[in-house]
This record gives sequence, C-alpha cells and structure tokens, in this order.
Amino acid sequence: MASKPNIKDLEWALQAINSASISLHSISFFLTQPISSCYQETENSININVSTDEESLRRFSQLLKAIGESNSRQPSLRNLDFQRVSWDLQQLKCLHELLQMNFNIKQVVFQRNRFGADGLLELSEMLKTNAGLKEVNETLEELQIWEDSIGSRGAEELSKMIEVNSTLKLLIILDSHSITATPLISAVLARSRTMEVHVWTGANGDKSSKVVEFVPESSTLRIYRTDLPGSCRIACALGWNSTVRTLDMTGVRLKSRWAKEFRGVLEQNRSLKEVNLSKCCLKDKAVIYVAAGLFKNQCLESLYLDGNWFSGVGVEHLLCPLTRFSNLQNQANTTLKSITFGGKRTKIVRDGITAILQMLSSNQSLVNLGILDDSSLRQEDIIRLFKSLERNTTLRYLCLRGCKGVEGDAVLQTIMETLQVNPWIEDIDLSKTPLNDAGKTEGIYQKLGQNGRNVPEMDLLKDMALTMPKSCRVPYLDHVKTLIIPVEQVVRAEGIKIKTIRDDNTKISIWDLAGQHEFYSLHELMFPGQGSACFFLIVSSLFRKPHNREQKTPTEMEEDLLYWLRFIVSNSRRATGLQSVLPKVTLVLTHFDKVTQSPENMQVIARTIQKLRERFHGYVEFYQTVFTVDARSSGSVSRLAHHLRATSKTILERVPRVYELCDDLVNMLSEWRTQNDDRPAMKWKEFCELCQIKVPALRIQSRHDNPEKVEMRRRAISNSLHHIGEVIFFQDLGILILDCEWFCGEVLGQLVKLERRQSSVENNGGFLSRKELEKILKGSLQSQIPGMGSKVFENLEPSDLVKMMLKMELCYEQEPGDPNSLLLIPSLLQEGRGRSQKWKMIAPGSSYAGRHLECDDSSHTFLTPGFFPRLQVNLHNKIFHSRSNHGATYSLEKYLITLSINGINVRVELGGQLGYYIDVLACSTNSLTETLRLFHQLIIPTIQTLCHGVTLRESILRPECVKNLTPPRYRRTQHVALQQLKQAVLSVPADSMYDYQHTWSAVNDEGRMVLQAGFDLARDLLSDDDFREVLHRRYNDLYHLAVELAVPLDNNQESPDQLSVNQDELDGTVEPTFDGLAKGVEAVLKRLKIIEQEIRDLKQEIQGLRYYEHRLLTELHHKVNYMVNYTVLIEERKVPNMFYFVRTENYSRKLVTNIISGMTALRMHMLCEYRREMHVVEDQIGCELMQVDNMAVKSLVPYMTKFMKLLTFALKIGVHVAAGMGEMIPDLTREVAHLVDSSLITGAAGAMAAGALGVAAIGNRSRSTANSRIYSKI
Repeated sequence: MASKPNIKDLEWALQAINSASISLHSISFFLTQPISSCYQETENSININVSTDEESLRRFSQLLKAIGESNSRQPSLRNLDFQRVSWDLQQLKCLHELLQMNFNIKQVVFQRNRFGADGLLELSEMLKTNAGLKEVNETLEELQIWEDSIGSRGAEELSKMIEVNSTLKLLIILDSHSITATPLISAVLARSRTMEVHVWTGANGDKSSKVVEFVPESSTLRIYRTDLPGSCRIACALGWNSTVRTLDMTGVRLKSRWAKEFRGVLEQNRSLKEVNLSKCCLKDKAVIYVAAGLFKNQCLESLYLDGNWFSGVGVEHLLCPLTRFSNLQNQANTTLKSITFGGKRTKIVRDGITAILQMLSSNQSLVNLGILDDSSLRQEDIIRLFKSLERNTTLRYLCLRGCKGVEGDAVLQTIMETLQVNPWIEDIDLSKTPLNDAGKTEGIYQKLGQNGRNVPEMDLLKDMALTMPKSCRVPYLDHVKTLIIPVEQVVRAEGIKIKTIRDDNTKISIWDLAGQHEFYSLHELMFPGQGSACFFLIVSSLFRKPHNREQKTPTEMEEDLLYWLRFIVSNSRRATGLQSVLPKVTLVLTHFDKVTQSPENMQVIARTIQKLRERFHGYVEFYQTVFTVDARSSGSVSRLAHHLRATSKTILERVPRVYELCDDLVNMLSEWRTQNDDRPAMKWKEFCELCQIKVPALRIQSRHDNPEKVEMRRRAISNSLHHIGEVIFFQDLGILILDCEWFCGEVLGQLVKLERRQSSVENNGGFLSRKELEKILKGSLQSQIPGMGSKVFENLEPSDLVKMMLKMELCYEQEPGDPNSLLLIPSLLQEGRGRSQKWKMIAPGSSYAGRHLECDDSSHTFLTPGFFPRLQVNLHNKIFHSRSNHGATYSLEKYLITLSINGINVRVELGGQLGYYIDVLACSTNSLTETLRLFHQLIIPTIQTLCHGVTLRESILRPECVKNLTPPRYRRTQHVALQQLKQAVLSVPADSMYDYQHTWSAVNDEGRMVLQAGFDLARDLLSDDDFREVLHRRYNDLYHLAVELAVPLDNNQESPDQLSVNQDELDGTVEPTFDGLAKGVEAVLKRLKIIEQEIRDLKQEIQGLRYYEHRLLTELHHKVNYMVNYTVLIEERKVPNMFYFVRTENYSRKLVTNIISGMTALRMHMLCEYRREMHVVEDQIGCELMQVDNMAVKSLVPYMTKFMKLLTFALKIGVHVAAGMGEMIPDLTREVAHLVDSSLITGAAGAMAAGALGVAAIGNRSRSTANSRIYSKI
C-alpha cells in the first residue's frame, strides 16, 4: 500500500518556497477543499489545498507573490497548475506579477477555473505580454459556456482566443444577450476556422432561441437574429472566408448599409456558392448593391431574394449582370445558375418584366428561375415571358408558384407552343396559380414528359428532299446600277456592288467585280464554285472614259476582254469529263448610241471578238450574241434582261439540286432581318434558334435527342445556302453573313486596303499585335462613309474581323495557337527588290537548286494578283501547323518568301508583269535529291492548290543563277523545261546518258556580260528520282522493242496451211503485172530496211548498257563462288553439281524448272562449273531420261535447288539490264521448295493442280548472231 502523505499547513509551503530546501519543479493549487493544507507529492513537487475562507484566500495571494520572488531560489520551477480556482481581479494581478518576475515558469495549466469578464481580459493581457511561457494549450477542441453572461467585452476577448486557437472544433454559447454572437462568429469566419458554432440566447428564464450556427460539415452558416452593426461585421468577415459555402439569413431584417458591405463579399469571396436572403426586407437600393457585386462575382451559383420589398427597378438592376444587350456583348456573370425573387410586396411591373424578357432571350447560363407569389404580373406579361423562352436553351426549371397572372386559355396555349419548340425545360412549377386551381395543367406536365422521352435515331441527310435552286449569281465585270440606267450615271462605290433581280420565283443577283483589283485575294468567297448556279457578264464600254467621246481601238477592246477572260479561266477549275460544265460568258458592249465612226471599225471589233471566241474555245462557253446597250432605247436593255432570265433558268435546271429547306430558310432569314433592324450578320446561335422555332425538320425534338446530328443537318443547310450565294457562312467562326453586298463592300473592301503604319510594322519585322490591328481596323472601317463604322461594329467585333482575316488567309499568326501571338498581313509588306539579295548563310560544299514554275498556257491563264499573298499565308500555315517543322524559320517581303526548314534555305519569288511565273530557289548542304523532294512534297503542291484553273510547267533553273541570286530579268532564258531535259537525256546513247551536259547561253546587258555561257551535267540538274525515272523509261523502251522484235521469231515456224493462206493474201494484194511486182518488191524491201534499222538501234542501245550487264554478271559469278559447295567429296568423286532438264517441243527447247514423278521424255544437260565463269555448254547433246520416279525426284532435289538459285540471279540481271524490272521476277527457289512436300511427290496430278510447273523457252541462235536469251513464261 502507498504511504499516507504527510499533511502540513500553508506556512510550511511558504517556507519551502522561500528557503529553497526543496528543489521544486512543479506546484499545484486546489481551491475546493474545506481545510487548507499541503503536502509534498514527489521529491520535486508539492500540492497546496486552499479553502474558500478569507484567510486562506489571502494566503493564496501571498503564495503567488512568493513564487514570483523565488526566481533565484527556485531556478528549477517550471510548472504551475490551478484547479477549480474562482479568480478575482486582485488574484489575477498577483499571477500577472508572478509571471513577469519569474521567467523560469514555462507552463501554466488551468483546470475547471472561473474567470469573470474583467478576469478574462486580464488573463488575455497576461498571456499576450508574457515572454516566458512556452507551452500553450493546443489540445482544447470543445468550449461550452452555458447560462452565463459573458457580455460584449467577454465575447471580444473570447474571439481573440478563437483567432489564435486553431484546434477548437466546437463552440457552444448560451448567453442572455444575442450581441455576444457577433464577435464570436466574426472571428471564426475571419480566420476561416473549421469550428462548429452554436450561439443561443435566453434571458431571465425565457425560452431560448438560436442566434447563429455554423456547421463545417455542410459549410453552412445560418444567422437567425442580429442587429445592423452585427450583420455588417459578419459581412466584412465573409470577404476572404474560404469555409462557408452556403449563407442563410432568412428573416433577418437588413438595410442598404449591410448590402453595401455584402457587395464587397460578392466581389472578393471565392467560396460562397449559395446565398438565401429571403424575407430580409431588402429594398431597391440594397438590391442594387447586390447586383453590383454580381458583376464581378465568379463563384455564386444560387441566390434567393423572394419575400423582399424591392420594385421593378430593383429587378432591372438585379438581372443586368445576367443579360446581354448586344450580340457583341459578353454576359457579365456566367456562374449564377439559380435566382429566385418575388413576393406579395415585390412590385415587378413594366420595368421588371422588360428586364426579365431581355434576360431570358439573351442569357446563356441560368438553369433555374423562380418568381414566387407575384400579383403584379398580368396575363399578357406571362405570355410574353413564355414566348421569350422559345429561344432559351439553358433554362431547365421555372417556378411561378402563386403568381396570379398564370390563368386563362391564352396562357395555356402559349405554354404548350413554347414546349413544342423548347424541349430543354424539364419542370414548370405552377402550384397555387389560377391555372392549376382550374385543373388545366395536366396537359403541360404531359408535354414535359414527352420532351424527356427517347427519340429514334434519324438519318442525317437522306430524308431531306432536294429541289432545283431558285437563286442564280451573275458575276459581271463592270458596274451597272440598274439595267436601264447607263454606266456613266453611276458613282462607283468601294467594294463589291450586288444588284438583285426577281423573276417569278427566281432570284438573280448580279455581282460587280470590275476595277477592284485588290479584291482578287477574296475570290474564294466572291468567285463562284464549281457546279454553282452562275454565269458571267463581261460589260465593256466602247469609249475610253464615260464622259469622253474618244472611242476605244480594237486593240484596247481586245486587251480589256482578254484580261477578264483569262481571269475567269484562271479561277475556274478545268472541266473534266462529259458532265463538266464550262463557265458561261456573255459579252455586253455599252455606249453603242455614241458610236459615230464608220461601221468598218465595229466590224474590226466584231472580228476581234470572234478571234477571242476561237481562242477560248474549250475554256469558256460564249453566248452566241454580243449585246450592245443603247441608253436611248429600252429595247436593247430588254433583250439583255430577257437573256438574263432565260440563261438563269437554264443554268438552274442543270446545276446540282439543293435542299428544299433552303428556299424556306431564305424567306425566314429575310423576315428575321426585318424583325432585327435589318442586321446584316447573324451568329450561329441565333441561326440555331431560328431553326428550332421555325423549321421542324431542323428542330431538336427531345432533351435526349442527339444534338450533334441535328447540328450536322443545320450545317449542311447553311453550307448549301453558302453554295448558292444566299449567305456567306464562316463555319469555324460561327457567323453567317446575310447581306453579301454589305460584307463585301463595307467589311472586306476595307480589310484588303488597310493602311500601313510604317513605324509599328517595320520595327517588328512586319508583324502587328492584335490590339494594334484592331485599332487599324477601327480606323479604316470608320473613316470612309459616315455611319458605316457603327453599323459594322454593331454586328462584328474587331476580334471577329481578325478571325475572318485568319480564316481567309489574309494574315497569319507568328505563333499558331497563341491568343497573344503577333500577326503578319502580307498586303502591308513593302517590296524589297531594290535591296541587295544574298543567301544568309553559305556553308562549304553547299548545293544549289532552282525550279521555274510558269503557266503552261499563258495565253489563257495567269496567276491573279491575290494569289501570292494567299500563298505566303497558306505555306506558312502548312509548315507551322504540322508537327515536323523542326525549328523552321519564315519571313516575307512583298513578292518574296524566305524560309529555312530541315537545313534547306528556300526562296520563293513571284515574277512577271501579271505574275505568270514563280521561281523556287534553294541552298543547302543536303543532297540535291533531298532538296527537290522538299520542293515536290511541300512547296509546289501548295502552289498548285491555290491556282485551280492554272497548269504550271516546271523548268530547271541554272544553278549559277541560284547561287549568285541573279536578278529575275537576267534569268529569263536560264531555265530548261524538266520534261525537255529528260527527253534530251533519253535521246542520247545509253553509254552517254550519265555524262550528258546541258549548255546554257550567255546573258548580256547593254554590252556588259552578266552570265557567261556554260554547261551543267544532267545528273547535277536532275534528282536521283528523276534520273532513275529516265533510266527506267530507257529500260522499258528497250524491253518492249526486244519483245516486239522477238515475236516473229516465236511464230516463224508456221504450218503449210498458214503459209498458203498468207501467200494467197500476198498474191491478192499484188497486181499480176511487172509494175505491180516491182511495187510489191519495193514495199517488202522498205519494210526490211525499217526492221534492219530497228535492229541496229537495238544493238546500239544494248551495247551502251553492256557496262551494267558486265558488272551484274561479275557480281553474280562472285556470289556463285560462295554458293557452290566444292567439297572434297565432290572433287574426289567428280560428281557434277550443276545440271538442268529440258523438253523438246516443236523445234524448240523448254527449260523445266520443276520436276514431278511421272514426267517422261526429259533430257539432262550439264553446266560448265568453271569457278570464275559458270556457263551453259553450247551444242551439248545431253542425257535422255525416259521416266522420272519418286526416288529420282528425291535424289535430284538438292542439286535442282542450287541450279534454280543460279537461274533466279540470271533472270533478275537479264531483265534488270533490259528494263530495270528485276523486282518483278519471282524467286524460283520457291518452286523447288514444293518438291519436298510429299503430297507433290506422290503424283503429277496434285502438282498440276497447284500450278507448280514452270518452263522457260530457250531460243536457239548461233554464236555468231547473239548470245542465248532466256524468256520467262511463268
């Protein structure tokens, strides 16, 4: 048993502390004992029990002072423990002095102590100022204060404790005053503590009620009661809080002052997801503050404001962040998904319903809308509300509970019509409305269920009917305001002018392109595509100027017409096949009434036009009549108008059919423009809304419908409208241009004519930032015609214009895919031909190559002025959008592209007055073949894809011109056509092909020698691929010639019947006279001479190829030496290692390449096995085999294998020498491999069924004529 402690009085404890007789480490005080006493608990610790009488409490204060003064006497004292102490202010001051004097105390423990309000304040100051305490309680997780009044001052001190304590998990306060809740919850929120808080109030035994609660598990803060200063303080604490997700202040009366603080919360807080401010008596001013906070808020998802006192003004401000007021405006707040307002004291009225309608028609994020217990909305307002939902695709839940305006059949019908075109609404709450009370809502909920059903998969386009188009485009090359007013009365406008004429159901739109040379870069949009409904009018004036009487000469007329005819042919794809349609062209001559000269001049013009007809025959289809327009006579104009109508109808019957929906959509788009202030542009979302409302075939029928397939149908219709010229559809940008004249004139007309700012462009190497380009666009689009700029930017943002320029390849990004990348516009570049041109870096051993691409038919085609800028952009995009650019560099000048890729430096130059040729120059340390492969795999295909109707002829540039970058004017004659050079190489003997030289002429400039005459080897001008192609062509020619000459040799052994027939035929063709016989003999001799010459040519070509044959045969013999196994056993026995079998048929010998059991009448021959040159022994009789059995086959297999390998090599070499077709000869050793199969050895039937028999014909010729030739017949 433990010994009973030695109980002593307090005096002993005081002496022990002062005398240092005991080295104390710890002292514990207990103030709940009936008698004061003390005892030594351990060697270094004592326990002091203090009773609650006055004398003992005085002794307790003396002990505290003694401990404070024993700093030197008790240096080991570290811990003080106080249990069940009810502290008064005087005792706390003593404790404070103790801690200030005795710095050895490191730990003070309070267990079940009591502090008053002033006591807590003193304790807080004590702990704050003390520098000796090292251990603070960090394990407290729960603090409950019941039925006490700590007051506002105590609450403030307790809040300070909460601020520094991070371990407290539960705080429960039951106080007589609700004011204590504010500082406590504010501290919890300000420090983002995950502490559960419950604050109750109940004074003088009254029923308690909750003031505030915070539950970290649900991140919900509910405030039930607070005053105005308290609500503002809580709002300030919420500003940077990260633990509260839901704030519920339902029923708390709030003022605009609180709302002003809450605005900051909405702007700063990033965690608040739901706010419930129902029945908070908020008025207009307070709601305006809340709405202002929503503009910057990007996290709140639900907001409840029902039961408040604001009016339509408040609703208007509240919905403003959720509304777009322009197609170009972005919605300010896109995160708020649910909003609820209304109530008996909320007056929405006219301003409010207008704001609601605008929000519903433009919002793109709201999912849940609630309007509760409203009596201000009338029946007409509810109808307008549901009409606005027809275009809304995001709202899923609509609550109109208790709204008095939801009544009547008109409202019911409107709801049903809305649900017919809007399947996205999932639920409508109409409880407590007159319509629901009348029992008329059953059909609504039934329709909501139908909209959620699964629909069968639709076929994308097969069920969409086709019809003949009703719209025809007439691009014409002059400017006519109407068909009656003459040209000279019209003032030319910027851009493309479009005139529309309607004839019954046919729409004829006339597109004027003349004189606008800067618009040719946009021909993909303006120039009709292949198969489109269009034809061309070339309108030319007979006079030089509209107000001048001087008539054009026939030469001038020819130049005008020739230019536009070449333009049409160059931009039209060449007609191929029987079904292809040539571009239709009609010529119109104006000012015919002013012609006063003799008719001979008009006849010359007529002959000129006829020459052009003949020249462009097969390229365009001319109308047989040339129209002359006389301004004084309406008859000439009526004939032209009749021609337009008739030709349009004819073309519409021939072109491909379009979808029937196109005609309906054309009318719908026209109505849409009328309803929307004649807007010329339409967003893709607006087009989808129109389809959803107006076009059942393009409507999403159910929420579970496949939107991607409906989207594809809509895009197919849009592309069809684009094809027939009704709209311009930018699919990637999601924009439809409805007014083509506006777009081509006011938008594109300025994009291609941007003014360059020298400083900004030149300092950045020609590049512009997006912001700077947008400024240029704004300046250009607003500086021409008053009012035009505002119309453009009401429908298109500057960023949209930049995207269009990228799409149409009018500019490109320096860093593709980077939204902050600089842009380069080729049309802003300066010409650099006056500068000195040189290669940037020339490494030793560099090779130079160049190709000259010229229009093959320059009399009919040319490269249009807009071609090269688009090439500059297209080539850049093709290189840098691929993954294999390998650090490529790219730079531009006006008519020059400079790039470096894969170690090859390339220059692409545009030349010629009308750009009829392009030079591609390269300098590289790579081989010529690698450089030319880059040309033919990247550069030339890119050039060819951008000129549809132009065929380019490829020529080889003189390497010296490429090396020295000779100016284009001096290298006009320094190129040779690629095919011409190949043909020249083919024309020389075979032994001279490799050394063929092309000679270049000299170039003089006014007596000064610019380039000396010289030559280059063909093998240095052609790539390995090209030279190999030439050799293959030579081999093919020799092979086919050999086969042609060998045919009579195979068929010369004819039967007597055939000889008699041939003789009769010959006799039948020769007259039985001396003259007839002489002519027959002459014809035979002539044919013999031709055959003799062909044989000589063949011998000459074969002689030239002897070198290759000799090398291959030498290599063959070298390999055969390793193949033949001359073992000692074979040498000793003298056994032949190489032999073959032949079969005689009709005076010819057939080489047997496969033997099977049962074969008869074979003759075996031996090869001469001389090691250096194995060969067939001429005139060898051979050994006859009467029959081959299974044993013989098995014995012969090993030897036949070696011989077949030799034969395979020989055949490959022979054909390779003839035509380079060695890979086409099969390996005959596979035939021998079949011999080891027992199924093939057992009998001949199986082998014949497998087709394993191969024979070769050996032509028997004398040694003096030629060596033996072997022809494979497999």
